[in-house]
Amino acid sequence: MPGNAFTAGVKPGGLTDSTQIRILLCYLIANAPQPVSQEVLEGALLQQALVNYFELAASLAEVERQGLVQRDSAQRYHVLPSGREVADTLQSDVPRSVRECALRAVTLAQQYARNAQQYAAEIVPCENGFQLQCAIRDLDSEAFRFSVYMPDKQSAARAKEQFIKNGADIYKLMLLALTGKDESLRELLAGIQI
Repeated sequence: MPGNAFTAGVKPGGLTDSTQIRILLCYLIANAPQPVSQEVLEGALLQQALVNYFELAASLAEVERQGLVQRDSAQRYHVLPSGREVADTLQSDVPRSVRECALRAVTLAQQYARNAQQYAAEIVPCENGFQLQCAIRDLDSEAFRFSVYMPDKQSAARAKEQFIKNGADIYKLMLLALTGKDESLRELLAGIQI
């Protein structure tokens, strides 16, 4: 069945046209808060089912070959003037809802990648379950470490994701609790939505 690989994994409303995918890539690379890696682009766009993996990979290679974007020594993409012109001029060829969803997903993926470097978590099997070993790094040293028992791998994986997403708040809570700053702790807890 021709065409199946092209649309496989793309939700209704996602992009199935390679020209639109290339425009979206220029738009994302031009508008992302920071230079963006291929892994972040893939993770964000595929998680939202906005594009097919193979079309994404081919389109990334093509926009780089065309001189619309380039990678730096850390393999992160930067938009070039011709790519910015494509993004600015042709962005309306990509539905606004797709552009907004994709940019939001890329921004969150970049934030998660930054957090994962500072808030590390590892799932380790133990008797009758798993230990989630969490550590917070600051300036190339470990500032804080704790371990918590989880009954199954799924709950451990969910807790790991939350630790990486919310490591700063968790660290603040622990410091305030350990230092006896009860009023500050209450204020912080009042602002947290569960």
